[in-house]
Amino acid sequence: MSQLTITVNGIKVCGNRHEPLLTQLEKAGIEPEYQCRHGMCGACRCKLISGSVTQQDTLAFVGSNEILSCCSIPQQDIEISFDYQPNRNLKVTNTKIAL
Repeated sequence: MSQLTITVNGIKVCGNRHEPLLTQLEKAGIEPEYQCRHGMCGACRCKLISGSVTQQDTLAFVGSNEILSCCSIPQQDIEISFDYQPNRNLKVTNTKIAL
């Protein structure tokens, strides 16, 4: 399994070359918007700033330098951005609060 780096709105996470980008982001605790997961609605559209992906054919409109995260598999380190800040589901353990 080849590892790579996915940078999302400045946040770096580890990724791979065999799962859809949306799935990888969710596993990393980043929650982008999505609806259909099949490239039909376009809700998961993001801008590809650098790197390359393999993207299956989609019905949703995709503009220049845009990809659908549900249908795109990174081929190398990539940087993407969403027009919004995706939710982050951070798991906090052993939190200490100074009083």
